[in-house]
Formats: sequence, structure tokens, C-alpha cells
Amino acid sequence: MKIVTYNVNGIRAAIKKGWLEWVKESQPDILCLQEVKALEKDFPSELLIQMGYKYILWHSAEKKGYSGVAILSKIEPESSNIGIGIEEYDKEGRVLEVTFKNFKLINTYFPSGTSGDERQNFKYKFLDNYYRWVEDKIREHPNLIICGDVNICHKEIDIHNPVSNKKSSGFLPEERQWVTEFLELGFTDTFRYFDSSPHKYTWWSYRAAAREKNKGWRIDYFFNNNVINGKMIECTILPEAKHSDHCPVELVVDDSLVNR
Repeated sequence: MKIVTYNVNGIRAAIKKGWLEWVKESQPDILCLQEVKALEKDFPSELLIQMGYKYILWHSAEKKGYSGVAILSKIEPESSNIGIGIEEYDKEGRVLEVTFKNFKLINTYFPSGTSGDERQNFKYKFLDNYYRWVEDKIREHPNLIICGDVNICHKEIDIHNPVSNKKSSGFLPEERQWVTEFLELGFTDTFRYFDSSPHKYTWWSYRAAAREKNKGWRIDYFFNNNVINGKMIECTILPEAKHSDHCPVELVVDDSLVNR
């Protein structure tokens, strides 16, 4: 079973760059999207349904053309939930969760702090609240897979120039420490479980030919509860998919996690 996380940076813009053709070719079983920047009515649901995605869940931001997450699944979930129950985050369309037979999947678009102190403080507050919310989810369901755009590079290997970016939002010591403490809840950074090599990124600036030069950041993740480690087959970054300033990350797990 293939699960993909992908920040599309505007679903309508991604479609113009061939995103639908990519989905048809790659055929993930579950597709978690962030930063869709659209309402559900603007989404080509019928085309996705024809590809087998009969279960489409949507959480748009109140602000038009901003944020938003979606989950497309060929496998029917047993239940679903929108948001984390805190209005200031939920109105920005940041979290969706679905529960299958043997695991719960949470798709999250974490805030960015790059626009200034106000949003950086908002990001820190979100991180604290999200941590506590996930603690509750662990007690509710021990088998968790969390994916999405975290907007944080955890370690120096995850960013092309750690020295010049040490004071940049997304690589601040407090943010990196949060990821460390989050993993200590009992999660695995799934990509690093399989691949410890450098120069593997998921986001590149549109400026200065950063993608062509591979001057990027790894900010898109799968975190799985350690209970699931034995069910993982592989986790890979897919930089050849170029419908966004991000690229997808794909997790392949054993079919036994779902009730086919």
C-alpha cells in the first residue's frame, strides 16, 4: 500500500503542471495534500473518483486561496475527523485525520514563521498545542502515521546550508528541538529510517535556480509510531515530480494495515 504526502502549493496551479497525469501514473492508494489553496467545489473530484479515489476529505481555510489540506483514499476509512478542536488553527485548514482498520493517519500542514515574529510565535503556539493533541491520539490509537509539511528541518543533513540558515525560521534551535522531543513520544522519522544520505530535500525556493542546484530543505515528513516499524517497506522522496516548490514523499507499508 502506497501513501503519499505532497504540498501542492495550490492545487489548481499543480493541475496546470500535469499533477492529475502524475496521480494517474503513480497511483498512490492514499494521497495526503497540503496547501491546496482551494475550496472543495474547485477540486476535480469526478476525475479522481474515476481513478479510484472514492473517499475524498477536505479541510479548506476560511481565508480564500490560503492553506488547506485534503486526503484522497481508495480505501474506505472507518472514521474521519477535521481539525484539532482549536479555532485559531482549524480556521486555517491544517489537520485531517482518518482511521482505518489497524492505524490512524493524520495529515498536517504546519504553520510557517517566515513572514515575521507574529507568525513565528503563532507557529510555536501551534507546535505546543499539536504536541499535546498528538499525546491524546497516542492514548486513543497506538498505531499512528503522521505526515505533512512540518516546515522544519530537523538536522543539519536536512538543509543545504546549515550555517547560513541557523537563524532562519524552519531551522531555529527551538523548532529543531521540538522535532526531537516529538520523536521521543515514540515516533520514527520514516525517511531517515531507510536513508541516511545527504542532499535529500523536499522543498526548494523558486529563486536562484535552487531546485536545479539542489539547494533545498527537507521539511516534508512521515512520522510513524514505532509500533508500525515492522510494517514499513520503504520511504522515498520523489524529486522528479515538479508540480510545486515541494515534491512528494512516498511511504510503502504492508497491506495488513488496512482491511481491503
